[in-house]
Amino acid sequence: MIPITDAEFEQAAGLPPGAVRRYLRGHGWALASDTGRGQLWELRADAGAGPPYQVLVPLERRFRDYAGRITDLLETLSTVEARRPGEVLREMTLPSADWQYLRLVPPGPSGTAPLVDLVPAFAGLRELMTAAAAAAAAPEPQPVQPAQKPQRVKDFVAGVRVDQTRVGSYVIAAHIPLSTPDSGQEEFLFDDLAPSEPFERLVSRRLYAGVVCARRAAELTVANDSLDDFGQYTAAGLSANLCEALVKISGEARSPFSLHFAWSPDIPVEQPTPPVSLAGPLLEALEEGANDLKARMGRRDVVLRGTVVRLRRELPYGPGEVTVYGYLVDEGDDRLRRIRMTLDAQQYDRAAAAHRAGDEVIVQGDLLVRGATARLERIAGLTVRPVAD
Repeated sequence: MIPITDAEFEQAAGLPPGAVRRYLRGHGWALASDTGRGQLWELRADAGAGPPYQVLVPLERRFRDYAGRITDLLETLSTVEARRPGEVLREMTLPSADWQYLRLVPPGPSGTAPLVDLVPAFAGLRELMTAAAAAAAAPEPQPVQPAQKPQRVKDFVAGVRVDQTRVGSYVIAAHIPLSTPDSGQEEFLFDDLAPSEPFERLVSRRLYAGVVCARRAAELTVANDSLDDFGQYTAAGLSANLCEALVKISGEARSPFSLHFAWSPDIPVEQPTPPVSLAGPLLEALEEGANDLKARMGRRDVVLRGTVVRLRRELPYGPGEVTVYGYLVDEGDDRLRRIRMTLDAQQYDRAAAAHRAGDEVIVQGDLLVRGATARLERIAGLTVRPVAD
């Protein structure tokens, strides 16, 4: 048992009982009895592993032995969780949050990882959070998310915190602080968004649902030797972006990993959320699935900038076909390509005028790719940029 320090003892004296109970609920402990002055909490051990662990939580800080009782509790939790008491104490002081544990399995001693494995893992984790937040913020499913994310998504990702590593190979602990909901109403994992549910919890649920769907789609792909199953899960939160993030976490070596979820007890989740593991063929299937989604379902709200190289319409008026030779802005891909589109009469006339003058056009719409043919559909806008500018 690791003893608690004097500084930690002083901090324990000021720890609210509610923060202790919230931590216990969030880590699988259950209230066994209440004496009025204190509560006995238990954590059931594995079957056949002996009696449950027990801790006593004093209910008021005015008790003379309050700090001592909290110290005993911290030392017990330290033994159960194989962590220093100070680490447990610090986590108790954190605000209400959902936790995600990314468990890597790198070669070498437990608790360490090669730098070349950690860099893609952190980058992939950030992209995973971004994909989940974009799915939560979008009014409808996005099989391929636009490169430009709403400010709400950027603010969310900036608020995700990475905590100290955990025992068990190499575990990256991230948590999403929850804003205070309007009420204490319980929420369920795959329910529709309720008014009292904070956006951060919705992101956590979309993240878990997306990862579960990604694994299931990958399993079906391996079993059936077909990528058709990825499309059927997009309505539940699966996207090419999320699949790519999961693949990036595995690094160039495609190392196995697992994701574990722990939910803030302030907004209980009734449905079990077992860990999700990914390895080997499943990671390869995810990479292929992401490419297939992008090829079949395209990208939404892209911005194409280029010059008009082809015009065609049956009549001297009305809509017509236009081909633009250019590149996609903000897509991280500056290669030039020919992209076709159908424009209404007014847009076609402007595109024709730009073609005659040699001016650029900027077109916004949804990109669809079919084999070697790329089309821009659902045109949201077309502007002409004179070359002189």
